[in-house]
Amino acid sequence: MKPALLGLGAGAAAAAGLAAASRGPSLVTWPANVRTAFPLVLGGLTGLAFGLKVGVASSLLRSAAGRGPGPVTTVTPVLVGAGVVAATAVAGKIAADRLLGKLTEQGRGLDPGFSTAPLDPVVSAGPGSAVRLAELGREGARFVGTVSTPDGIRQVTGQEPVASPVRVFVGVDSAGTPEQRVELAMAELRRTGAFERANLLVQAPAGTGYANPTPVDVLEVLTRGDSAAVAVGYGLLPSFLSLGAVGVASHTQKLLLDAVRTELQGREQRPRILLYGESLGAKVQQAAIPAGPADLDQYGVAGALWVGTPGGHVADEFHDRCSAESITIDRPEQIPASMPEPRPRVWFLEHDGDPVVRFRPEVFRQRPEWLPVDGGRGRNIPAGMTWKPGITWATAFIDTMFATNVKPGDFKSEGHDYRADLGAAVTAAYGLPSDAEVAARLEAYLREREIDRASRIGEE
Repeated sequence: MKPALLGLGAGAAAAAGLAAASRGPSLVTWPANVRTAFPLVLGGLTGLAFGLKVGVASSLLRSAAGRGPGPVTTVTPVLVGAGVVAATAVAGKIAADRLLGKLTEQGRGLDPGFSTAPLDPVVSAGPGSAVRLAELGREGARFVGTVSTPDGIRQVTGQEPVASPVRVFVGVDSAGTPEQRVELAMAELRRTGAFERANLLVQAPAGTGYANPTPVDVLEVLTRGDSAAVAVGYGLLPSFLSLGAVGVASHTQKLLLDAVRTELQGREQRPRILLYGESLGAKVQQAAIPAGPADLDQYGVAGALWVGTPGGHVADEFHDRCSAESITIDRPEQIPASMPEPRPRVWFLEHDGDPVVRFRPEVFRQRPEWLPVDGGRGRNIPAGMTWKPGITWATAFIDTMFATNVKPGDFKSEGHDYRADLGAAVTAAYGLPSDAEVAARLEAYLREREIDRASRIGEE
């Protein structure tokens, strides 16, 4: 049989087999067109690669045996293919550069509803601030533009505020280096009186600069304003395009924590230091304190909450170091009714069925612990989902693209959407005062806040 026909047949057989095997359940819902195309594309690409491999191998064997074309004739298609690949790579790089430039400008652009500088003097870009609103980028402007109000505090707690909440944000465009950005953040913290508040939350933003305001809302309201929050940006691109920035991001976090520790040395009155990171921000903050409890002690951290860590934390050495004083939950119902003593200082909130948490490179070649041969599945992991080499990895990869389907105010506890969990999780992780009635009012308040933010952004 001619090598081309042999390769074509082998490729077709491989494509058909893989396409059939890949028609299985996924962790999250996909659009119908993606669900239809996935087995065809996966099977087609695999079949093409396998077919070319078989065809070239067969041609080389025939040439060596003197029954086929010479080496030059055999190698020519390979060289032509390599040229096509190279040309495609160049074209792809040009397109990627244009896309990155467009996304960066989008990250800098301010929403109409957040394009006016705040009037509050204890937030960045407000009166007296050395930070200009335009430097904060889209996410920074949203963060400082939604500080909790006295009315919100009264609505949830039924009590009067004791202070005005401080929010500090320094964007990647605010200064040229991580050191300069941290220096600017520290100047803002001093200017606003942040170190005189009872609680100081250090948040690691995601790649775009996104710093989730919901945990800050919870802290501000339940402490009746006796809090400060700070975030320092390191980029403007979405998290999946910011993986290469984890090094500079974690360096920025370490610089900030070092500066806060130095600032508080010798003070009799000092705030509780709280840490928060979500998605890439969680990985960044964990990378900044690799020694775990030893680093937490060094920085005087009273509580840390890390949400939806990419790849999860279970197999990481960091988690092993923190295991003696940490707790991992999938949902608020798993928060202990009677908190152990001492209270867990490190909290991991990770949905069993979050593909961002579950997607790891080794899933390609080995069965993950969340898909055991027998035994139960975690919440929202389909009972019919089984591990298949390569296929499960590809399925989880597509899952990550549709892991968050957000409708403002309609909180979900599924996939990579943790909005329905944060009220209770933040309250527990930071040991904030609350009861059943306050918790119910808090949940309603958080939904109202998100709907208001969405209206200012222009989302439906």
